[in-house]
Amino acid sequence: MNENARPIFTVAPRRASPAGWIAIVAVAMLAVVPLLCGGPVVDKLTTLCVYVLLAVMWNLLAGYAGLVSVGQQAFFGLGGYFALRLVEAGLPPYPALVAGAFASAGIAVPISLFLLRLRNGEFAIAMWVTAEAFRLLVMFDPLVQGETGTSLLALNAYEPDLRRNLTYWVALASMAAMTAGSYWLLCRRIGWAARAIRDDEDAAASIGIETMRVKRVIFIVAALGCALAGCIWLASAITFQPRTNFGVQWTVFMLFMVLVGGLRSFEGPIIGALLFFAVQEIFGDFGAWYLAGLGAVAVAFALYLPEGIWGALRSRTGIELMPTQVKHP
Repeated sequence: MNENARPIFTVAPRRASPAGWIAIVAVAMLAVVPLLCGGPVVDKLTTLCVYVLLAVMWNLLAGYAGLVSVGQQAFFGLGGYFALRLVEAGLPPYPALVAGAFASAGIAVPISLFLLRLRNGEFAIAMWVTAEAFRLLVMFDPLVQGETGTSLLALNAYEPDLRRNLTYWVALASMAAMTAGSYWLLCRRIGWAARAIRDDEDAAASIGIETMRVKRVIFIVAALGCALAGCIWLASAITFQPRTNFGVQWTVFMLFMVLVGGLRSFEGPIIGALLFFAVQEIFGDFGAWYLAGLGAVAVAFALYLPEGIWGALRSRTGIELMPTQVKHP
């Protein structure tokens, strides 16, 4: 082999791209929205932050590492549940939200030892079963009161506008931090290793990649992001119901955002989240038919436009705002 030969792909340069600086400015501008706009706008932007966070996390897991999960609602629900438990133990609400998310990610550590030994459809089904098992276990907690659910009443100690603004700032900070952290990971060697595992895990192992370690890191990071989203949702809605917080609809939402926006691209899920937010505002009241429609659209994109909206645009224009790898000419 020629030692002077260059690889086709390398990790992306560490220098911030213009798009990165634009993103920083955008987050700074979004941070002052509560000071300029009313409650309804703040509530909608909080929801949008949750959607972006979920989309980026699922794309990190499935798009880059090849771990297609239909059970990320497990961590979404556990984050809220642990936050409730920590508040019950005496922790202030907002620190409890963050601690609850990390506790949920902590649960991902031991279960990853078993789940990540499975591949493809087996892994996907095992994740769904795990989510259902956690839902049933949480329902047995007297604090939750079965399917009736409970509320994070400690948040009522905050004045409504202050509570709304604090929840939004936590949502914005979580979304920005986890998105930036994911990009940082993907631009490092672990990102290259994750892509190699996605393409052929056995081949990746044969060239010295520690496949289980890489998959565990990605799995735990994605669990943390989904748990943060679940905690933010709890703070926004105040109520916690196992059927809702552990509901499979969260996976449907993630699938839609990532497949429509663009799987295996960093920009695609963000575009998908923006599109989903708009669709949700228009058609969200149609119930089960709405969820069925989302699933059908996601399947259609997977079959006929697998690269998604951003992938199609990128292939036609060559534009890539946030590259995670550099292709040599």
